Amino acid sequence: PLATSFEGRHGSVRYWVKAELHRPWLLPVKLKKEFTVFEHIDINTPSLLSPQAGTKEKTLCCWLCTSGPISLSAKIERKGYTPGESIQIFAEIENCSSRMVVPKATIYQTQAFYAKGKMKEVRQLVANLRGESLSSGKTETWNGKQLKIPPVSPSILDCSIIRVEYSLMVYVDIPGAVDLFLNLPLVIGTIPLHPFGSRTSSVSSQGSVNMNWLGLTLPERLEAPPSYAEVVTEENRQSGLAPVAAFDDFQRALQGPLFAYIQEFRFLPPPLYSEIDPNPDQPTDEILSCPSR
Repeated sequence: PLATSFEGRHGSVRYWVKAELHRPWLLPVKLKKEFTVFEHIDINTPSLLSPQAGTKEKTLCCWLCTSGPISLSAKIERKGYTPGESIQIFAEIENCSSRMVVPKATIYQTQAFYAKGKMKEVRQLVANLRGESLSSGKTETWNGKQLKIPPVSPSILDCSIIRVEYSLMVYVDIPGAVDLFLNLPLVIGTIPLHPFGSRTSSVSSQGSVNMNWLGLTLPERLEAPPSYAEVVTEENRQSGLAPVAAFDDFQRALQGPLFAYIQEFRFLPPPLYSEIDPNPDQPTDEILSCPSR
């Protein structure tokens, strides 16, 4: 597959088409046109629909004094997104230290360039947000805090010379100390999420609907079927026994004993229905068996 077109600080991926017109006794006419290539990434694949989560904790030390820990837990619904979407961040930050801290979230783009056995890496800020400052003993919870993805190039994961990756960094800014970081990998694709949502949620919702029939209960008492006289009148029964006036050769063969036997029992009433089992101790398979006439 062709890598997605890309312009980076230390390298690029470019495509163009070149045409030449050769004329006798004249200089050739040359034309060059550049075009863009997208290697499509479908974020509806199971690996990109899986949730991403993590937890970290940090204890601050100042000389011989040790303060309480700062804990961070974060989760996002999936790994794959497209430009223009908003990432819903679910996080919990607990500050048991003696310092004022600030929770933040950032999307970074990392460009890696490979040439002659060496590698150069460039990291760029894509988007960020800031939470409320937390004093000692306070806790903050993010219930789907949104961070919008701006127009950016899709991830490049299968190119041998250039690699473009994204990550969501949820961290706690701690003044005078190293921040507490939590990295969640992202993949920026080209094919957006289908309107039915994630496969996991759709399957679970369908299961909850389809299994409702398990809650149904049978009535305590079965009702008897209608009587034979209510279904088949005497006129219908006699017409079924009446002979047919004309038959072809094949139909005349059916006027033998077998056909007469079928006509005779065509409108006979079924066995009487009884709500009381006459043989309560008899095995079920024997009760359900039908004796031949």
